[in-house]
Amino acid sequence: MTYTAGGLIQAADYNGFANDSANNVGAIWSTGSTDKGYGQTAISNVSVAGTVTATQWATLVNNLANLGSHQGTTITARTAPVAGNTITILNAVATDINTLTGSRGNAAASGTEYGVFSGTTSKTGDTGSGQTAWTITFTHTVTFASADALRYFFNAGGIVRIKYGKSSTGTDVDPDWNTLAGYCGTINLTGRVNSTTNTIAAQAYTGTTRLGGTGGTQTTLATTTGWYNLTGEATTIFQLNDSTSPYTGEFIRTQATATSSSVLTLTTVWNSDGSSGAGTSANISGGTATTSPSTTITGTAPTTLVTYLPPSTTYLSAAWGTPTIAASVS
Repeated sequence: MTYTAGGLIQAADYNGFANDSANNVGAIWSTGSTDKGYGQTAISNVSVAGTVTATQWATLVNNLANLGSHQGTTITARTAPVAGNTITILNAVATDINTLTGSRGNAAASGTEYGVFSGTTSKTGDTGSGQTAWTITFTHTVTFASADALRYFFNAGGIVRIKYGKSSTGTDVDPDWNTLAGYCGTINLTGRVNSTTNTIAAQAYTGTTRLGGTGGTQTTLATTTGWYNLTGEATTIFQLNDSTSPYTGEFIRTQATATSSSVLTLTTVWNSDGSSGAGTSANISGGTATTSPSTTITGTAPTTLVTYLPPSTTYLSAAWGTPTIAASVS
């Protein structure tokens, strides 16, 4: 490029920064592709024989600053030019674009947690009889308006959360299931942008991240599996077994599927193999439901609750829209 201190800004220089270089502002800021792109208004190129205006240059400079602020990435401080002033060469633009590209999956903050859902997310009736094996299956679909909307959500720092809970009592094994559900903590699914750890609101996320959970026997935690690693086949992202004999055959397992380019399906199974101590039964109680909207488990019944944290809109517009959550239990 001809872009050097003391030189004139040519259309090719500007276009390279905006859209045409291997790493450019537009690839992160606007549509991009796969794990690049926040869905913001695209920056137009200047015609080959055209003149770069102060307004165009200011747009690029301001977008760089907004990218850095959204990600929490430190870049060079710059003053955007205003119409009527001489446009001067700005240092380290290419360096900053490369830095922002590498940290594109980070976000300094998250939006407000969303807990509106349709359908049923709690099993209010009793489950099982005697020492017969049983399962409860919770199915949640998170649906976006388009494949691009889904990409923007995860690329800009969106998180889908899975929570588990039960507090009803009345049967022999209710206390064990109450404890197991409480041990799970919160499972967080991110995009795993740039195939690496992404820092969102000061928390490190690796794809599937378990937060707040202790106890039990964790048999699966797919730490390097995020949205971009999912396929149309179900992938187990988390399983926690009871660690107390004779209940070690009891587990809670969540699988994730990219049902389509705009739909994430989460299937959670609570499983009992019917094992219990002599003279006890394996059936569990239902209870009261957690109803929409809710970001926490408020009922007593066996519940798997899916919510999401959208990206922050302090520096971005909500190009991902408002994904919907549908829940069912069988």
